[in-house]
Amino acid sequence: MARNNRVLVPEAREGLNRFKMEAANEVGVNLKQGYNGDLTAREAGSIGGQMVKKMIQQYQMNNLR
Repeated sequence: MARNNRVLVPEAREGLNRFKMEAANEVGVNLKQGYNGDLTAREAGSIGGQMVKKMIQQYQMNNLR
């Protein structure tokens, strides 16, 4: 199965990586730079879920003014 992890704005890659590391730290997952194929599906999902949660919170804060 092909993966499409292409970042549409290449300059945003570093910010996305920092955001992912921050989310992993918040949910207690030890994420390292580079390959993280040893993560369980639960760990990976909790990182993605935390990222979505934070994006929704930020959106709501910006649009409720």
